[in-house]
Amino acid sequence: MYNIHVSGARRCPAAFCCNLSFPGSFAMRQGFFTITENRKIADATFLMRMEGDTEAITAPGQFVNFKLDGFYLRRPISVFDCEGETLSIIYKVVGRGTDALSKTAPGKELDLLTGLGNGYDVGAAGKRPLLIGGGVGVPPLYWLCKKLAAQGAMPQVVLGFNSAKDVFAADEFRAIAGTDVKVVTVDGSYRDGDGCNKGFVTDFLPSEYTYFYTCGPEPMLRAVYKATSTEGEFSFEERMGCGFGACMGCSCKTVTGYKRICKDGPVLKKEEILWKN
Repeated sequence: MYNIHVSGARRCPAAFCCNLSFPGSFAMRQGFFTITENRKIADATFLMRMEGDTEAITAPGQFVNFKLDGFYLRRPISVFDCEGETLSIIYKVVGRGTDALSKTAPGKELDLLTGLGNGYDVGAAGKRPLLIGGGVGVPPLYWLCKKLAAQGAMPQVVLGFNSAKDVFAADEFRAIAGTDVKVVTVDGSYRDGDGCNKGFVTDFLPSEYTYFYTCGPEPMLRAVYKATSTEGEFSFEERMGCGFGACMGCSCKTVTGYKRICKDGPVLKKEEILWKN
């Protein structure tokens, strides 16, 4: 597994120190967002759109931290899209917190911490970057895809899911990257114009690309690490305590020393990563 210690994450006393200022590379901001849409888009997977102050959200790959009534710790969720004052997220129901979030109706105000995490470096992409996403690791790559296309790059996209019932956002990616989007399912149940792509994302990587960006479950990230031939960036999914670097609950050992996934990450460069056997 990746060398991350999170055993104390559920007992972190710093979870609500949201008005404190911590030095670092991002500007955290607390604000209230009004839900305008919250609907199911795939199996146990929901799209939520909100209106609020998005000024602190500056880079694809960043995340926001939700405060939910009745829960001690906030819930970190990556940014799917951000345009003007509209913030969009995609999340999967995996526990009581996200289940409560899925039942929150439009019109409800939510307390969010925004501007969290470092995000992807779009300047490193080159002309033909490759985006590799798996499951709930797909959402942060969408805004990245939009940004890369806007700066003149031609992104290639490989999205992996367990089965057809889990697939989401494929059409949104195709609207940007066209036929350079490949959807892969483990059981081969999803079919589109490209036919049936059965297997894992690493079975369908293009032969040429200038740089890569990836996000997904750890086994997929390990496989991508071994299969890729260029430099690239990995966004790690991890349980967090505070979400802004105070509690040290998500610290991990890298080539350059210990880093906090919530503050110094969640994006790490390939050459930084140390995998624990």
